[in-house]
Amino acid sequence: MKSIKPGRGPSAMGAAGSIGAVIFGILWTIIAFSITRNAPFPLIGIVFPLFGVVFVITGIVNAVVHYKNATGENRMSIVDIVDASEEPDPLDRYYRGERREGRTTLASAEPEEAKKFCPYCGTRLASADYEYCPQCGKPLQG
Repeated sequence: MKSIKPGRGPSAMGAAGSIGAVIFGILWTIIAFSITRNAPFPLIGIVFPLFGVVFVITGIVNAVVHYKNATGENRMSIVDIVDASEEPDPLDRYYRGERREGRTTLASAEPEEAKKFCPYCGTRLASADYEYCPQCGKPLQG
């Protein structure tokens, strides 16, 4: 499985932006309570301040996640790239009908077809018997 991880700089900026969202949510809540205190409809005095509470909660959660990604050793993945044999797609069974007919996937490809190219540099291999790529020298999995 391969993972694509966020950079530390964007994560630090996300944490700073999340702190800004928390401050905005607190200000929104205070101002919304003061403006809607004497509202003719009591529901307005509840709904508008709740937007600020949602901003604060969302901002705190995002700040924690971004701070962990900016400073932690093991960052959370944005995308995990997995083979179908490692982790099957749970929604794949719903799309197996007519859309999947005629398509070949890497998992269903013939082993000989998979050995025609180097998986590292993409060089075409003259024979499937190579143990090392003639271009980049990396070992080919057999």
